Amino acid sequence: MAALAPGVSWWYDWGSKPNGNTPADPVAAYGMDFVPMLWNDDFNAADVTAWLKAHPAVKHLLLLNEPNLSGQATMTPQEAAAVWPGYEKIAADTGVKLVGPQITYGNLAGFTKPVDWLDEFYAAYRNANGGRDPHIDYLGFHWYDYGLAGKLDELLKYNKPFWVTEFANWHNGDGSAQIDTVDKQKAQMTDMVATCEGRADVLRYAWFTGRWDKDGDPHHTSLLGANGELTALGQHYLSLPFSNQTS
Repeated sequence: MAALAPGVSWWYDWGSKPNGNTPADPVAAYGMDFVPMLWNDDFNAADVTAWLKAHPAVKHLLLLNEPNLSGQATMTPQEAAAVWPGYEKIAADTGVKLVGPQITYGNLAGFTKPVDWLDEFYAAYRNANGGRDPHIDYLGFHWYDYGLAGKLDELLKYNKPFWVTEFANWHNGDGSAQIDTVDKQKAQMTDMVATCEGRADVLRYAWFTGRWDKDGDPHHTSLLGANGELTALGQHYLSLPFSNQTS
């Protein structure tokens, strides 16, 4: 956290509470906000509400990690519509803003495209709630290829600002288009950060990831190498201008 703090203002760990090794007050220590996540429908609303009330500095709640991707939240639009009122109740009781679902291009049959899943989710929610739209303050989005701006544009129909809660470029194949060197990833990082910074509808974003050990990090996406040490990509990330948006 100390290594990343000069250029990172917030983080999450895909859980409803910070990892036990996290400093007691990371905002005071490093100027970094923690944002909790409810991964799917497996949560205790009373416990979540109590924790949020005990931590009033937490203003946002991430929801549903990649519901249309196997191995992640993996929920049909109908299942998500059924659980969404529970999220809304937590927001009503605590004042947090709801950020989700964290949608992406997935492999759930019939819902591989974000718009297909979201359209059906909105329809299911409206059918179950008297025609009312779900309470969503921000849409979350994940992207690992070229063309981030165009993919965000596909989601403009929902009239919601974005948090790009995971992004990098893991493009495979296509000769020189494949991201297989640090320099190529640096170029993609520069472009993708500029896209996020240049759009008024992107409120926050988070590079994926701090450290990627699987398969030797073939796309060179790790910001951290040894403990407390930045990789060349991590140094580049911190060198890029950012607006520290906290809305």
